Amino acid sequence: MILLLFARVAAMLMLMPLLGDETVPRQVRLLLALGLTVALSDLLRPAVMPFIGGGEVKLAILLLGETLTGLALGMLARLFFQAAVMAGSIVSLQSGLTTAIIFDPMLGGQVPILGKLVGLAAALLCFSLGLHEWWFAALIRSYTLFPPGVPLSPGDWATLAVSTVGKATALAVSLAAPFLVFGILFNVALGFAARLAPTIQIFFVAQPLLIAGGIALLAVTVRAMLVGFGDAYHDWFAGGWARV
Repeated sequence: MILLLFARVAAMLMLMPLLGDETVPRQVRLLLALGLTVALSDLLRPAVMPFIGGGEVKLAILLLGETLTGLALGMLARLFFQAAVMAGSIVSLQSGLTTAIIFDPMLGGQVPILGKLVGLAAALLCFSLGLHEWWFAALIRSYTLFPPGVPLSPGDWATLAVSTVGKATALAVSLAAPFLVFGILFNVALGFAARLAPTIQIFFVAQPLLIAGGIALLAVTVRAMLVGFGDAYHDWFAGGWARV
């Protein structure tokens, strides 16, 4: 029973935001998965015990299914969390800071520095508001929605993934909406200035103003962005996996 629980828990934690990052040592992630498995064993025993037994072949199939289910759940949580990073990337684009990039171990690549900043702030918000507890609550609910031994439907998982990406993208655009408006207005004003004074090197004058204006706007709106992200993330988890 512990092995079946560990397969889903460990696979989910491996892809969860923050807890599954490369910056977290593997030993810590392993101990966290083991501790969470032991802590949930009594609660989830009724959901797992009916599937115990049946030989090694059945056990191997169950382990494979539990691992795939955990990976899918962790990927869904990570996809929605990327809304914060996408919003920060939009902010960087509209603020003229797209060339300021930094390595992000969560994505395994480089992201704009403001995207990383907003992502870290969103991570701290999740822990400070207790939103990480919804990750574990969703894991417990998953045994009701996706019982062990029930074959996964690729079509349903694809629908969930597409829906999650769509919701995350819409959330990122809504969080960064003030910067989209700022970018449009700034570029329109820049175009008028270039028409009125074509001999002036507008770019050298406008770029510092664009960066300063973007940072000032971020200082004013970052609180509302993080609160909006926290509310959306909470509502998404509270709605349940089946209604993503």
